[in-house]
Amino acid sequence: MNAMIITIGDEILIGQIVDTNSAWIGQQLQLLGISLVEIRSISDELSAIETALEEAFAMADLIIMTGGLGPTRDDMTKSAIARFFGVGFKFDPPTFERIEKFFEKRGQKPTEAHREQCFMPANAELLFNKMGSAPGMLFEKDKKYLVSMPGVPHEMKWIFSNQLLPKLKEWSPAIAIAHRTILTVGKGESRVAEAIRDIEDTLPEGVKLAYLPGLAQVRLRLTAKAKTQLEADQLAEEQKQRIVQRLGDLVYGFEKEDLASQVGKLLQERNLMAATAESCSGGYIAHQITSNSGSSNYFKGSIVAYSNEVKISALAVNPETLENHGAVSEQTVKEMVKGLLPALGVDVGISVSGIAGPGGGTPDKPVGTIWLAVGDGKSIKTSKLSLSKDRMLNIQYTSVVALNMLRKFLLEAE
Repeated sequence: MNAMIITIGDEILIGQIVDTNSAWIGQQLQLLGISLVEIRSISDELSAIETALEEAFAMADLIIMTGGLGPTRDDMTKSAIARFFGVGFKFDPPTFERIEKFFEKRGQKPTEAHREQCFMPANAELLFNKMGSAPGMLFEKDKKYLVSMPGVPHEMKWIFSNQLLPKLKEWSPAIAIAHRTILTVGKGESRVAEAIRDIEDTLPEGVKLAYLPGLAQVRLRLTAKAKTQLEADQLAEEQKQRIVQRLGDLVYGFEKEDLASQVGKLLQERNLMAATAESCSGGYIAHQITSNSGSSNYFKGSIVAYSNEVKISALAVNPETLENHGAVSEQTVKEMVKGLLPALGVDVGISVSGIAGPGGGTPDKPVGTIWLAVGDGKSIKTSKLSLSKDRMLNIQYTSVVALNMLRKFLLEAE
C-alpha cells in the first residue's frame, strides 16, 4: 500500500505555521510498511482541494488529509470532498450533542456555525474525536481510501492512533521493518555516494539506502523490509557492515550518536585530557564538547583567544609570528596549540584562528579563511578552510572539521 498526505491551509503556505502533522503521519505510516509517495500542502480553496483529490486517487491507495474541518467559512474541506464524490450532506446528531454539552459546561450555547459543522458528506464514515468537536471522516472509492482529519495536531494524533490505526493494520499486509543509520564526516554527499556506488547498485530486494547530508557530515539510512523482524534486522545489519567496511574512518558513529561524544569516547579510552584554543569560533568547539554529560572526564577547558593580546599572554604566541604571518596563519595556530598544552595541562589540543565574517577579509585572506591545528607534545597537524561569508555557518562548519581532525589524530596515533 502507498499513501499521499495533503495538508490544507493558507497558514501553512505562507509560513505562518510549520506543518508538523505530515512528519508525524509519515513516521507512523513507515512503521506500518506503508510507502509515502508524496506530501502536498494546498490552500483553503474548493478547486485546489478537488484537484488534489483527483490527482491523489490516481497515484495512491491511501490519501490522508488534515485541516479545513472547522466551523468558519474558510474551512472548505467537507464541501470539496462532497463535490468530489458527487454526494450531498447529512446531519450528525451525536456530533452536535457533544458540541452542546461542551458549551453547556461553560454556560454558553453553540452558534449556527457550530451546527453547520455537524453536516457531513453523506458517504462519510465518521471517526470519533475525543479531543475536539470535529470528527474525522473516512471514505472508500475503487478500493482506495480517503481519510480527513482536523489540522490541530493533538486532535489529529488521537484520531489517527485510536480510530484510524486499527483500520490501517487491517488494510496493509503485516511487514517487518528495520533501520540502520551510519554517520559519516569529512566527505560530501557525492563523494560518499561514489565510494559505495557498487554496494548501492547491488542492495538486496527490500533494502533501500537514503543520503541525508548535513554540515560537513552525511547520514546514511538503510531501510530493510521483510516478512519477519529477524529477517529485516539481518538484512539491514549485513548491508550496514558492507558500507562501514568500505567507508573506513569516514564513519564516526551510528544512529543518534554525535561527533563530539564520539571524540569524547576516544579521549576517555586513551585516558587523555583535551582543551581548545579558539579565536574566530569563540568557544563553540568547547560548547559542542561540553554539551555531553561527563565531558569533564576528558575535557579540561578552553581559552578564547580572540585578540592578539590574549594569544600572546595566555598561549605564549610569539609577537613576531603575529607580525610576520598574521593571526590567521598556519604558524599562529601551531603556536596556539603548543601554548595551550602547558597552559591548561592537557595531553592534546585544538586551535582555531580565522575570519568568520561577514567583514574583516583582505585580498590575501578573504572572509571564510580559517586555519586549524590539532596536536600533542609530539606532533601537530594543520588544515586550512576557505568558507563562505556566513558567520554562523562558518563557525559551525569549523567546529565539525576541528572535532573530526581531533578524532582522526587520535585514531592515527594508535
